[in-house]
Order: sequence, then C-alpha cells, then structure tokens
Amino acid sequence: MAFSTLGLCDALLKTIEQQGYTAPSPIQTDAIPAVLSGRDVMALAHTGTGKTASFTLPLLQLLATGISAQPGHVRALVIAPTRELAAQVAQSVENYSANMNIRSTAAFGGVRIEPQIFALEYGADVLVATPGRLLDLHNKQALNFEHLEILVLDEADRMLDLGFIDDILRIQALLPNKRQTLMFSATFSKEIKMLAKSMLFNPVVLEMADATRSLDNIKQQLHPVDKARKTDLLIHLLVQHKWPQALVFCRTKRGADEIVTKLESLGINADSIHANRTQRARTLALDGFKNGTISVLVATDIASRGIDISHLPCVINHDLPFVPQDYVHRIGRTGRANATGLAITLFSEDETEQLRAIEAVVGHTFAPEIVIGFVPTNITPTKKTPTKSAIDEPEYGNFEADTTPRRFRKSTANKKRKK
Repeated sequence: MAFSTLGLCDALLKTIEQQGYTAPSPIQTDAIPAVLSGRDVMALAHTGTGKTASFTLPLLQLLATGISAQPGHVRALVIAPTRELAAQVAQSVENYSANMNIRSTAAFGGVRIEPQIFALEYGADVLVATPGRLLDLHNKQALNFEHLEILVLDEADRMLDLGFIDDILRIQALLPNKRQTLMFSATFSKEIKMLAKSMLFNPVVLEMADATRSLDNIKQQLHPVDKARKTDLLIHLLVQHKWPQALVFCRTKRGADEIVTKLESLGINADSIHANRTQRARTLALDGFKNGTISVLVATDIASRGIDISHLPCVINHDLPFVPQDYVHRIGRTGRANATGLAITLFSEDETEQLRAIEAVVGHTFAPEIVIGFVPTNITPTKKTPTKSAIDEPEYGNFEADTTPRRFRKSTANKKRKK
C-alpha cells in the first residue's frame, strides 16, 4: 500500500517523499483515514510504529482546509507527557508541514515562558505542549481555545502514570465540546478506557499488536550480577562490544550522574538526562547522542518515551524499573521501524519482584546468562521487597515541576554509593 491511497493531499505526499518514506505502517494505514473522516479516534500504538505521523499527517491536512489561527488562538492542541516527547512531536509537525502554510509551536517547562507567550501572540495552528506548561500559559491568559478544532492526547497512559490526570481534566474543561479528539496510548487499561469515555464521542477504536509482539525483533538478555558490581559490568560490556551508541537506563538521578562520571573518567563520551538537569542541558545531551558525539546516554525513565534514535544498537537496563510497563518502553528505543535490536538487563538479587512482574507483562521468562568474571555471590535470588531511599528516590511524578539544578558530578563521584 502507498501513502497516496490514504487520502492525503499533494503537499503532504511531496513531504513524505522528501522524507524518504515509501509505504505506511499498519497504524498509519488505519489511523490516517479515520482521522481524515473527522471522527474521534482511540488507538493502541507503541512508539517505533510510526504513531506520530499517523495523527500528525491527517491533522495537518484537516487544518490546511480552514482559516489560519487568529492571534492568541490555537486550532489544534497536542498534549504530551514529557518535554522530550513534546519537542520530538513538534519537530515532526514542523517537518511534515514544510510545504504547507501551517504555523506551529511548542510549549514545555524547563525553559523561559516569555518566548512561548510571544510566539502564541501570533496564534498557532498547532500547539504541542506538556500539561503543566499549558496550564501556566492559560493562567497567564496567553491562550484562547475558543476556536480549537482538534485535541490529541499522545502517550495517554504515560500521562496517567505520571499523575497528570487532574491537569488533563482541567484542560478538558477549558476546551469547546465541539471538537475532534484523538487519543493514542500504549495500553487500553481500565483507567484509559474511563478517560476515553469522558473525552471521546463514538470513537473509531484501533488496536495494533500488543506490547510483546512489538518486542519480537529485540534480543533480550539478562545478566545476573552483584548490585555493587553493576557499573563495572556495564563498563565491561561497553568496552567488549564497542557499540557506536548505547542507551543506559537507571532508576535514580544521582545514579545516572555517578555512572556518567565513571564512564568519563575512562575516556568514554557520556552524558545524562533526567529531571534535575536544566532543559538546555537535557537538549544538548539528547542532540549529542543523536549526532553521535555522545556514545553513551544514561537516562532515568523520563526518557523511556520521547527518544527516537535511528538504528540504536543497544539498550542496557542498569536497574530494573518498579513499573513493569516501563521496561517495554525502555527497550523499545532499539529495534525500531522493523530493525533488529539488543536489550541487556543487569539483574541483582534484590530485584526479583520487579523481574517477575516484567516477565508477566512481556510473556517471557528470562534465561540468566552469567558473564565470566562477574559471577554473583548469590545466584539464587530471594523474593524480597525492594527498598527505596528517601534521599535518592526513583524519578517519578510531574517532571514539569522539577527544576532543581543538576548536582555537580565531582561531588557525587566521591560519595559512597547508597546500598
């Protein structure tokens, strides 16, 4: 099937050709005509399946047939859960609208709000925003939703995970009832269905492959290791395999910075991305990883959605996530667009409950592979509840509100790692 069969206009087809795309993905094949029909859409779609284009392309075509946004007004609103994902979607909107008279902008926290207010003074055909910054802009009377035509909730399940439900409901109350609403989610949980029932009218429901099928092209490995030797094993694997790039996930912000400090001391170009870093620092780290100047990016779950790196060879879980679905989103950064990928998990015996929960989600029991020289002291994990430090908590919650300056690396490198 070709994009030309989906009802897209010549301007968009020209852009698609210029971008080098030849055939639509399954979610694009189903979602584009559904959105063009003007109906509400609820779609189960995982990252790496072409989800962003499946709502961006038809959204742009619908907007192109109307009157441009008036000053201070927004015609289409895309809400994303994290700054990185918002920036990524906004870039896609800009790329796909290259041959159209569409004005778009992005708004998220971590950067000054004044330039965003200034941009909105001219009006926006498409605004991509995170919930917290969107409400800030409305409170400053920088936004008018009177003429809103389309609302998109991207990664709706992630927004619920991060506690944005109250913000979403407040935003909904500000919008006109007569609008088209599109909801894209990785899961159709009970909570998502309840949210959809309150926001969508007679939607077209599209359900693509489940999470476990989306991992079929990713080789998953589990390496048992003592907790205190995880970073040493990480370094061993990086040196041994010489991957051009690797994305490493850990549970805490402090842990991410400590890993980067150790990698840099060995001459490995590395950087971290988490909520304690400024938006500028996060953007520079992500850009450096995308252009290859940074070979290892160490991230907390803030980055498990929103990082789109072509041909990323490897994802390494330094720590297992407490939320099992986050494992799927983490390793989904590799093996994208039908490419093959590798996901390695470093497992310590205190993470048994997280491992069992992940196995239940992915429908797969991991076969431990012990690395020579890193045989764990206790190779028979015992079931015990993982403990969390009150000082170094896992990175959850509203990342918009977290603007604490990043800790200096040198000060963290010399501190004894919390067990």
